[in-house]
This record gives sequence, structure tokens and C-alpha cells, in this order.
Amino acid sequence: MTTFALKPINEKEMFSNARLRKLIIPIMVELLMSSLVGIADTMMVSQVGEHATGGVSLVDAITGLLILVFNALATGGSVVAAHLIGKQKEKEASTAAEQLVLVAGLIGLAFCVICFFGRELLLDLLYGQIEADVRESALIYFMITCLSYPFLAIYSAGTAILRAAGNAKVTMKVALGVNLINVAGNALLVMVLRMGTAGVAIPTLVCRFFGMAMVLLILRNPNQLIHFHTRGEQREHQKLFCWPMIWDILKIGIPTGIDGSIFQLGRLFLSSLISTLGTSAIAANAVAFGLLGIPTLPANAVGMALVTVVGQCLGAGEEDQAMRYTKKLLKWAHLGLLLTCSFLFIFIGPILSLYDLSPETAHMAKMILRTFAVLAAVFHPSAFSLTHGLRAGGDATFIMIVSITSMFLFRVASAYLFVKVFNWGLYGVWGAMYIDWVGRSVPFLLRFFSRKWMRKKVVSG
Repeated sequence: MTTFALKPINEKEMFSNARLRKLIIPIMVELLMSSLVGIADTMMVSQVGEHATGGVSLVDAITGLLILVFNALATGGSVVAAHLIGKQKEKEASTAAEQLVLVAGLIGLAFCVICFFGRELLLDLLYGQIEADVRESALIYFMITCLSYPFLAIYSAGTAILRAAGNAKVTMKVALGVNLINVAGNALLVMVLRMGTAGVAIPTLVCRFFGMAMVLLILRNPNQLIHFHTRGEQREHQKLFCWPMIWDILKIGIPTGIDGSIFQLGRLFLSSLISTLGTSAIAANAVAFGLLGIPTLPANAVGMALVTVVGQCLGAGEEDQAMRYTKKLLKWAHLGLLLTCSFLFIFIGPILSLYDLSPETAHMAKMILRTFAVLAAVFHPSAFSLTHGLRAGGDATFIMIVSITSMFLFRVASAYLFVKVFNWGLYGVWGAMYIDWVGRSVPFLLRFFSRKWMRKKVVSG
């Protein structure tokens, strides 16, 4: 298997437009597949019954928090690897990959053991007294899917490393296989064999194992730019754990994980607030959030690509190129959002007609989504995509501080003000979200143009 790493094409330019597209387009396809498969999974789970839908959603909320931890750790590893590739230290980058996969696997195993033996206690602590059939479904789903946590952690780490080397096309192909196994397994076990909640959980376990196995197989290939050391290769560190390398990864991973966890906590506060606004508001909010994954695909893909591009540029000491490519990719994100959000704005009526909504709920969702379509094209890239580039420079702590402050100062506080004092209802919650976007964008843009984010020491030694 040949490598797809985006190495410098000449002494002046590290990434051509063609190579940037080879990086971004597969990421977009992978994200699109994930969104569509998520919709298909929800539809098939609903065939089991409301108790299964409820039980699965409760466990997925717990798994979602763990995925944030896995992805944060993977981000730290990918930033370190990208810098080492930029420095043309492929052997050290391979060591970083080994350390990341090792640590991720151990953390995933720890979560697996805790959740397997403590699943009843965790569900009772987090959700209190839920209906018996929902609790039973949740316990079955939790017992099976928690076994996949080590696989999921290693898969997240491996795909992040491959993207850091520019191998987005390979990760896209692996994701395609993972998603096909998941959908086909659900169709067989749920729709044909009628295995209930277990039929939903088993394909999840199998597809995550498959994803891990494929990623490990790819990383064992010595033709890859980053790969696990073979027996005949000299290792930079002979010990199992390379603590300086692990600390470099955690310096990015820990603040990123805290940022993501606090962000989810803020969203939980707002969900509690929305739950007081009535059935129409709850339904409109759920439909709106369910539709946001696809229009924001360009910005999300650009953000993931920035880790590779900026990391390799800064590793090579090319600060001007890091600035230039970040500006270029942010422009691409704005253009992509302009297209996808324009489509959403124009066709939101026909899209909402596919849902069984009351006139009040449909009108509320339409107003929210059209406002989102306008403002996302302006503020979303600077509020979210840019953070990936700043993290690639090692500026994860600054991002964490700004994100947490903006979340509670603008999004949460403003939402309660708009809802409880001004009585703006659901529109007030979404309005607070847009204020949060501005509250993030301003300091992130100022930080970016100051160039302070590029002066961090990402790799020790």
C-alpha cells in the first residue's frame, strides 16, 4: 500500500490546491457518511420500540462523553505527529503513533471495565428512576457496546494519525467499511432476526472492532509514512512507554478534552432550559439540531484538515505558510457554508414537510434554521474551524479558556436572560448561541493574527 502523505512539493509550497482537495474531500465524504448512517440507525432502532430508542439514546449520551475523551487524545497525537512530519522526523512520528495507540487502548480498556461492572450504578446515578423497559434496554445495550470502548479509542487514535500524515482517503475507505457493517448488521439483526436491543448493540461492537483492526493493519504497513516500527527498524525509544512523547500528546489532549466536556455540559444546561418551553419547542429544537450536521460539513472538514496542514507547516518552521494556508482554508469553509446553507435556506420548507410536525413546530423550526443558515456562513468557521489550526500550533489551553468562558458567559447566561426575563422562548436559546459564536470568533481571530499561537513548543527535545 502506498502512502498518501502530503509532503512538500517544492521548497516554496508545501500544499498545492490539488493536495488540499485530496485531504478535505475524503474527510467531507467520511463526515457525510457518518451523518447519513446516524439517521439510518435511528430509523432502524425505532422499529424495536420506544423503550429501545430511549435506552439506546441514554447510553449513547454516556458514550458521547467518552468519545470526546478519545478524540481529544487523538487530537493531541495528531498534532505531535504532524509537527514531526514537518520536521522530517518520520521515525519519531511513528513513535508518537505507537504511544498514542498504546495510551488510547489502555484508557479505552479502563472505561470498558468501569462501565461493564458499574453499568447499573452509572445508569441509576445519571438517570434516576426510569421506566423498567427503558432501563432493561439500556442495560443490554450498555453491556454489549461498552466492550467496544478499547476498539473505539484505538480507531480514533489511528485515524487521527493517518490524517496527520495526509492519509484522509484511507480513513475514508475504512469509515465506509465500518458504516456498511453497522447498517447491514442492524438491518439483519433488527429487521430480519428481530433480536431487539441486542440486535442494535452487536453490529456496533463488530463494526468498531473491524475499524480498529483495519487501522492497525494499515499502520503496520512499512510503506506508510507513519507506521509501527518493524522488528528490523531501530526504535528511538526502547521502553514500552515514552513519557516525554506521551506528555507532548497530553499537553494538547487534556485541554481539548476539558473544552469538549464543558461544552457538552453547557448544552445539557440548555437542554434543561428548553425542556421547560413546551412540546413544540422541544420538537422544533430536536429537528433543527438533527439537520445541522450536513450544512456544516465543509467547515468541519476544513477544521480537521487544518490540523494536518498547520501542524506540518509549523513543524517545518514555515510560519508564513501556516498563516497563508489557514486563511485559504477558512475562505474555503466560508464558501462551502455559503453553498450548503443557501440550500438549507431555500429548501427548508420541503425538508420539514418530511417530518410529522404541527404547524407551530414546523414554523418555529423553519425560522430557527433560516436564521442559522445566514449566520453560520458568516461566523461558524472563525468560531470553530479556526480552533483546529490554533491547536495545531499547540495553543490548546488558550482555546479551552476562551471556549469555557464564552459558553457560560454568553451562551448559557444569555439564554436564561432571554428566556426567563425577555420571554423569547426557543428563539432566545438560539440567539444566545449566535452571541456565543461572536464571543468565540473575536478572541480566536485576534489570537490568530497576533501569531502568538505559533510560538508554542509542541514537541519536546
